Amino acid sequence: MKDFQLLTFIFQLFFVPLHAILCAKMKIILVIALVAAAMLLLSVGVIFRKDHSFRSQHIHENERMRKDHIHCSTAQDKELRRKKLKQIDTKNL
Repeated sequence: MKDFQLLTFIFQLFFVPLHAILCAKMKIILVIALVAAAMLLLSVGVIFRKDHSFRSQHIHENERMRKDHIHCSTAQDKELRRKKLKQIDTKNL
């Protein structure tokens, strides 16, 4: 009989959903702790950098993109419009 009680306890411990065990206050505390841990882990890179900032996400500031002559879409659009205007001007002269 004791073996059966032990097995039912283990079953309840591992297979009963967590929300059935925890009360509402415990759920809120658990969610806050998980969000705080996630924010801490995501900010580790910023905290331990010398300048304490994120790297720029702009294409024009990326060395590899500049090397491959890749620009942002707005800059490429401006460049193509200028080329088109120069072609039109040279044809009309």
